[in-house]
Amino acid sequence: MRAPIGDFDEARPAPECLDLLTAPVADAVRAWHGDVPARQLLYVDTDPAIADTAVFVEHHGADLLTTSANCVVVAGRRGNASTLAACLVLSRTRVDVNGVVRRQLGVRKASFAPMETATGETGMEYGGITPIGLPADWPLLVDSAVVDTEWVLIGSGRRRGKLIVPGKVFAGLPGAVVLDGLGTA
Repeated sequence: MRAPIGDFDEARPAPECLDLLTAPVADAVRAWHGDVPARQLLYVDTDPAIADTAVFVEHHGADLLTTSANCVVVAGRRGNASTLAACLVLSRTRVDVNGVVRRQLGVRKASFAPMETATGETGMEYGGITPIGLPADWPLLVDSAVVDTEWVLIGSGRRRGKLIVPGKVFAGLPGAVVLDGLGTA
């Protein structure tokens, strides 16, 4: 099957690639029940050695500059209470951690979670964290521009491999809150 974005040798429905996904992502695909059928979640094999955005885009197509998204884990603090959340923004933008994220989570301080926390709490590899398969009780803050993008390239839970997903899927994931201005230039 041909991928709807990018230049990849092959795209396969994610339900056929469960063994290539981390356990939380595979479990989420296995239990999928969204407006979009699970077969529309596509897996593409990628080389982790070319995961840097500039090299990745050069190798797999310039259209990925506008259709790929990053999922990052943030930690918010208010007093002694700590909150973990995930943020999904288009790759050409940065997460507004000190503005939109802090206000949405109702915390005094927000920052990117340490790598050990992000990987330990998600069960995913650093550089491959994806919104599909996150802990269900986490807030998932999604920039509206991601939802408005027809097809979006995201992590697969591992550094090797990516998922290509219709953008509208993200609004229906557990804990999702769609926000304008979450991603800033």
